[in-house]
Amino acid sequence: MTKNKSLTVFIVLVIVFLLAGGGLSAFVLPDLVRFNNAIEDDNNNAITELNDRDLRYEDEEIARHPALERDLVGVIKEVGPAVVQITTIRETIGYDFFMRQFRQEVPGEGSGVVFDQEGYILTNNHVVQNARNISVIFPGKEDKEFTGEIVGTDPVTDLAVIKIECEEEIPVASLGYSDQLEVGEVAIAIGNPYGLSNSVTVGVISALGRRIPLQEGTELTNIIQTDAAINPGNSGGALINGRGEVVGINTAIIRDAQGIGFAIPINDAKEVAKELIERGYIERAWLGIIGGTVTSTIAEEYNLPIEKGVFVMQVVEESPAGRAGLMPEDIIFEVNGESINTMDELIRDIQNRDIDETLNLIIFRDNEEMTLEIQLEARPRD
Repeated sequence: MTKNKSLTVFIVLVIVFLLAGGGLSAFVLPDLVRFNNAIEDDNNNAITELNDRDLRYEDEEIARHPALERDLVGVIKEVGPAVVQITTIRETIGYDFFMRQFRQEVPGEGSGVVFDQEGYILTNNHVVQNARNISVIFPGKEDKEFTGEIVGTDPVTDLAVIKIECEEEIPVASLGYSDQLEVGEVAIAIGNPYGLSNSVTVGVISALGRRIPLQEGTELTNIIQTDAAINPGNSGGALINGRGEVVGINTAIIRDAQGIGFAIPINDAKEVAKELIERGYIERAWLGIIGGTVTSTIAEEYNLPIEKGVFVMQVVEESPAGRAGLMPEDIIFEVNGESINTMDELIRDIQNRDIDETLNLIIFRDNEEMTLEIQLEARPRD
């Protein structure tokens, strides 16, 4: 009897706990569901807000940077067809083991930008210089070559214009305005590096107004620097912005460097191309010296009388400077009443002068100040 009573009590307690548990679940679970739903809703709202903020940020970026307005794929499809491959054959003199001369043909390659429906193409002077044969190939049309003829070349800016005869319509690139460039803008290089037709690299405008030497007495000025990869064969190709406008003509790299390439501003290229089409060459004033900038260190080391100016290292024979009596080791520090502190300043000054203009140079020679009168002449075309 006692055993049955205990069993009954146990069963009753179990039923009570089960009912209590069910009631508790009925009371607690809806709140847990509501709490979880609230967390999920908050997460969804947060994600939506982040997406909206990202979209707003992207819109603001596009508004601040018009170079990002166009889709890059579309830009490349639009400009790429107007960037051609240029192959050349040069004839040079070689020497055999016994130092006997022989003629040999040397192939070369580069790129060019079609800028006029008449078949005019901008490229680098060093791409076509001394070329005996020039062939032009449009991307995707490797089975058809056009013969290129040199219209004019300019070694000072490393620019050249060639022309092809073509009866059919050809793609033409849109030329932009390099004076509106800013550091950090998108930069796209298109060309034919190592013969790889219509290769594309993307980077930014790294710097503006660079100066790089080409050869003794000649340097490129006001050059665009970019980290868009430029390799041999890219020379003469297009540097374009995000709107599909050509803003530079790719021209040079620094060997053994990474991410440093250069392009000639398209504003300069347009002016040079116009004159090359008109007369075949660029006429510039010429002084005829090779010099360097005087610094305080150099002045102290060589016991020079001044710490600024241009130290004349070499005077070209039969040049305006040579005929006027300028000599090596002279120091030029004033031109027509304006101070000259560096070789760069002297180069810019001469470039802005007219041919046949007369200059009054104040120089130091043997620690004595003297004046020389020099009449500028046209720079020799070679």
